[in-house]
Amino acid sequence: MLYFCSMRYINYTVICMVVFCTFSTAQEKWDLRKIVEFAMTNNITVRQAEVQAEVSQLVYKQSKLALYPNASLNGNTGFNNGRNQDPTSFNLITQSYTSAGLQLQTSIDIFNWYSKKNSILANQWELEAAKANIEKLRNSIALSAANSYLQILLAKEQENISLIQLRQTQAQLANTRKLVNAGSLPELNASELEAQEARDSANFISARGNVAQAILVLKSNLNMEADAPFDVFIPAVDAIPVENIADLQPDAVYKLAVARLPQERFNNYKLKAAERFAAAARGNMYPVISAFGNFATGYNSRSQEIIGSQLINAPIGKVNISGTDVPVYPNQPFTSYSYDKTAFFSQFNQNFRQSVGIGITVPIFNGSQLRTNWERSKLNIRTIELQREADNQQIKQDIYQAYNAALVALEKFNSSKKSVDASQRTLDFAQKRYNVGMLGTFELITNQNNLFRARLEYVLNQYDFIFKMKVLEFYKGQGLKL
Repeated sequence: MLYFCSMRYINYTVICMVVFCTFSTAQEKWDLRKIVEFAMTNNITVRQAEVQAEVSQLVYKQSKLALYPNASLNGNTGFNNGRNQDPTSFNLITQSYTSAGLQLQTSIDIFNWYSKKNSILANQWELEAAKANIEKLRNSIALSAANSYLQILLAKEQENISLIQLRQTQAQLANTRKLVNAGSLPELNASELEAQEARDSANFISARGNVAQAILVLKSNLNMEADAPFDVFIPAVDAIPVENIADLQPDAVYKLAVARLPQERFNNYKLKAAERFAAAARGNMYPVISAFGNFATGYNSRSQEIIGSQLINAPIGKVNISGTDVPVYPNQPFTSYSYDKTAFFSQFNQNFRQSVGIGITVPIFNGSQLRTNWERSKLNIRTIELQREADNQQIKQDIYQAYNAALVALEKFNSSKKSVDASQRTLDFAQKRYNVGMLGTFELITNQNNLFRARLEYVLNQYDFIFKMKVLEFYKGQGLKL
């Protein structure tokens, strides 16, 4: 009794899963085009690359602005005490005073051996490389998303096959149960089919779990929430267009891939940027001629100016001679001056000073830092050249491996098709013999399982062949399409 209760529970579970699957089909279906576009837009790795491209854009813009003159405006104010230098007269004084100053400085490189020009070109190529890197990552994400999409289609096909297998077993069990109840067959036949039904139910539940797992993997590539509603459009697998493998010879595909893949453009742009950086580093080792200008003024709170004068022709004192005060006059009249503090803006106007000139900077010894930078930049060029060579070798290897894998997958696909046909004929004969009592239940179940495995292998090989062909088509430049 416990066994039959567990069987009914499994059947109810399977029915509920089938109903849920039917209900989920009412939601929006995602096809390959929508999946790839969404992945290339929302994947975190792609978005990080887009941020890096914006950074490269800022660096390139800043390097162009470095050609313009530098200018800085400095202002200061403070209280001074003790012996110090008057900021307006530049004399040493010991008075306390409040001071203020304003200074404008500017400079521009006249000739620097094209170091800045090469830096600008290098940053421009770095920007182009950053853009190509975005395309490279989008291609990688597109392939990953397409693979995940095909894995979902494969899992759903396996789920359908498992469901068909389960329904066939349930139909056989129902028919066998009637024969057992009528006394035509022993109870052992029904028990064997009940055990097979349990295994088929477990296979169906496992296949259903594989579908959910494949969907979660695709959601991760799409940067979607794991609990977001999601279902895919399922095209007829036999209707998926696949190019003739004879038109996808690896040598021809490789030449097209190198000409159009963003990976190649990325490496070429990085190489051009490295060459320009090396030229800029070399220019930094030579003298730099520059022009400069300086404009300044200042204020001193104790600064005074003459506000008036008076001619003095009067006694400047007295002298007592024999008890009599006799006035003393100067030899000649003199002028007496009156002073007052100089106004703030008047001082700024009076103390305004300018200087312009041309300077030369000659790097003599700096611990060989500049030469080391140049040597390092030349090694960086070699590194990028080797990386480009390695990437091209990897692309070529991937294409030849994909072509060989496609050939193997095609052979396996054709072989599995024959296996399905043969297994189906064997099961048909076994079913007829079983119906007339000439074949045992165990033999029937064995033939049924053989067909089940043959169908699963057929579907697996079919999707494996399709994906290998889609990889070759992608390298050829035909994009991803189903």
